Amino acid sequence: MKIAFTAPMKPLDHPVPSGDRTMGRLMVKALEAAGHEVTVASTFRSWRKDGSDDIQGAVKADALRDAERIAGDWQRTGYRPDLFLTYHLYHKAPDWIGPALADRFGLPYAIVEASRAPKRKKGDWAFGFAAADAALRRADAVAAIHNADAQCLSAAVPDDRLEVLLPFLDTAPYRRASEVAKPLAALPLKLLAVGMMREGDKTRSYEVLAEALAQLRDRSWQLTIIGDGPNSDHVLKLFPPEKVAWLGALPEDRIAVHYARHDLLVWPAIREAYGLVLLEAQAAGIGIVAGNTFGVPDIVIDGETSLLSAEGDADGFAANLERVLDDPSLADRLGHAASRHIESRHSLEAGAARLDAFVRKAVQTYEARAETAVP
Repeated sequence: MKIAFTAPMKPLDHPVPSGDRTMGRLMVKALEAAGHEVTVASTFRSWRKDGSDDIQGAVKADALRDAERIAGDWQRTGYRPDLFLTYHLYHKAPDWIGPALADRFGLPYAIVEASRAPKRKKGDWAFGFAAADAALRRADAVAAIHNADAQCLSAAVPDDRLEVLLPFLDTAPYRRASEVAKPLAALPLKLLAVGMMREGDKTRSYEVLAEALAQLRDRSWQLTIIGDGPNSDHVLKLFPPEKVAWLGALPEDRIAVHYARHDLLVWPAIREAYGLVLLEAQAAGIGIVAGNTFGVPDIVIDGETSLLSAEGDADGFAANLERVLDDPSLADRLGHAASRHIESRHSLEAGAARLDAFVRKAVQTYEARAETAVP
């Protein structure tokens, strides 16, 4: 199947690394592994930090100009995809390009990782909310990335077009790193936190982590932090320097071995959609202590691959860490279960199979809708 692809939240060539960019690239890799031919139709980014009718009206105009450019290219080259697929759509990042091209060329249209916040129906984001809803109505198949998003989407998307498509990753580099570098857990417990140091939820996650670790300051642990950003000075001051090693931001190809050298990933996950780092850590064979946020319980197994506490609950987070400090072998049990869990449910192969079924369902739905629309 020929698939035209776009990612209005963050294009695949965006210079700033993020879980969103990584997941978009993994989607293309998985679709190609399933035998599909994927073409990035547009690298237009519709995401804006601030919303208003004027701001998003201007974005819409730019997007539709890009759609016209693409349509002209397709007509000149004779290219015609079998499906238009959009990755990550919501009120801050609507998709005008996919629906416009799908309507113009008579194509099935599908969305992966959609979310919907009804409180944005009015106010500064009303324009973007309405545009995202219009794309959802046009879509022949919509996939949420976790169950919490699916519940919100159910008010706008019919049940037969909506599903949950769990995230996945290429496990090979993490598995190799684990085979080479994974030690048995022992005191001092080797903890790892991976996250950008920017304002908002990421910084709040570091603050909750620091609050939890402060309760255990006299216990035997060491923390490695991978990440950087404009809030680095504030974040690093939260932790006792004698117990922390800061590695800064690292490229993706250097991170796997650091996961495998540690006993636990510790991340409060404030407002995380699901947390790609939680998948990466489990793939490297280390267990998780995290906050029970949005899609986190969809990608870990509480009590088996992870220990979860309520979002933002530093006391509960500290209590879970203390369980492992009292019994370091628990970290090994969590890690072994984590690697099995990822290989069975969240590998690239598993993701490719789910995506393949999803895009084929979108085509079938479009064809069935077209048949019923014929007078």
